[in-house]
Amino acid sequence: MKQRTGHIDLPLFFSVVALMLFSIGVVYSASVDISRAHNDGDYSVLFLNHAIRVALGLFALGLGMFADYHVYMKYSKVILLLGIFFLVLTPFFGTTQLGAKRWLGYGPLKFQPSEFAKFALVIHLSVLLSQKQKYIGSLKNGFLPLVVWIGAVVGLITFQNNLSTVVVITLISFMMMFIGRVRVRHMLGSAALALPAVLVYAVSKPYRLKRIMDYLNAPADLADKADMAKSQIEQAVIGLGNGGLFGVGVGMSKQRELFLPESYSDFIFAIVGEEYGFIGAVIILALFVVVMLRGMKIAKRATDDLGRFLAVGITCVIIVNTLLNAMVTTGLLPTTGLPMPLISYGGTSILFTGFALGILLNISMYTRIRPREVKADAEAPGPRVGEVYE
Repeated sequence: MKQRTGHIDLPLFFSVVALMLFSIGVVYSASVDISRAHNDGDYSVLFLNHAIRVALGLFALGLGMFADYHVYMKYSKVILLLGIFFLVLTPFFGTTQLGAKRWLGYGPLKFQPSEFAKFALVIHLSVLLSQKQKYIGSLKNGFLPLVVWIGAVVGLITFQNNLSTVVVITLISFMMMFIGRVRVRHMLGSAALALPAVLVYAVSKPYRLKRIMDYLNAPADLADKADMAKSQIEQAVIGLGNGGLFGVGVGMSKQRELFLPESYSDFIFAIVGEEYGFIGAVIILALFVVVMLRGMKIAKRATDDLGRFLAVGITCVIIVNTLLNAMVTTGLLPTTGLPMPLISYGGTSILFTGFALGILLNISMYTRIRPREVKADAEAPGPRVGEVYE
């Protein structure tokens, strides 16, 4: 194992912690009316649940931070096989929420296997890319083994009717392969073969087709309240507009008052924009930009291929999800159901995202971004002239 040569990257650490702590306040504000309506007048249920999950997320951040990332070279396949096993179980033993069977567990102890599998795939792809650099240009030995693992995860998630996660995982996988020097013609060929299947899948369910058609037929009719996905985007844009430059004030959101059903989860960014204004929204996005820049710097300074690919993959997961969520909230994309990392309500996303960012911080310890000071031992200054030094 390599020795740590530095300390954690502080700008990344403080940005992540700031986003997680900020989420407690904004989720409380966004969930008050919904919590009161669904919990016999108790306005604090969702807030307390989220606060506990943030605490667990910070704990997971610490676990990922202090676990040597080189151990994933040995255990990445086991981790991914466990993720695939959970995905296989979900259609048979999963619980249904919001019309989709995507969760495993019972009561409050539920998690979303697709989130676990997403990060497990990133870890295993990083290991494979680092191991196959000598023959990464080979179709048989370099490219196809990567596609088999990607296809297994993506294929199982399609049975959960989760198109947005399928798109995100595929996009991130291709980003990692590109950085990993996989031949572009191999990636383009596989994309061309997969595109027809993706298009068929996208329109195979009436609700997915309607979302796409509603998005393409903008501007939408505000009077059409029967279409929940369409109404959510409209109300999110209204909330952002209400915020103006400085916002309406903390706890003063109007859209949280049952106008925006997913105000505390998928559309949390709309509440941020409404209460904190354009300036507040820009500050939040700026923190994610810090995460991106520091993640890429860590990747650049990594001392081995495994650290480099892990840093790129984890950073891409965070930034792609953030960008897609912000684009949905502003009406630039149809509704996807993707949460904003570290901000939205939810245990699975915060827990696994926190652990993954802990891995990124651990990688930074092996770089010279913040080098450790090494003090010379006065009692053992080194070999004397004529002595053999071992």
